[in-house]
Amino acid sequence: MKDNRPINLDFKTLRLPLPAITSILHRISGVIIFGGVFVLLWLLSSSLKSEAGFLDVQAWLAMPLVKFVVWAILAGLLYHLIAGVKHLVMDLGIGETLEGANTGAKLVVVVSLIAMLLAGVWLW
Repeated sequence: MKDNRPINLDFKTLRLPLPAITSILHRISGVIIFGGVFVLLWLLSSSLKSEAGFLDVQAWLAMPLVKFVVWAILAGLLYHLIAGVKHLVMDLGIGETLEGANTGAKLVVVVSLIAMLLAGVWLW
């Protein structure tokens, strides 16, 4: 019997469904916040050491690049939190169908984008 499965996948033609994309992004956001927590803790530690350290952190946070990095960490944290809540809801047996998975993925994307936008407004 001949095996018709592809030997090499062509990723340019591969079409992943939205729930798969949100799941992959959930994992990527976990990696981002793993590294980002060190940055945020370093900023917090620096700001709590002395008054001069606090003023230094304030000066750093006035720089657009540092603000963008902090926003990216917050965005990853928010996405990971919202996608994690979706997974907890699915653990309760809600949204386990194909239609439910698509609806949940759409909700994760919309709510995450709104939360990221609000975090950007708050930060800037």
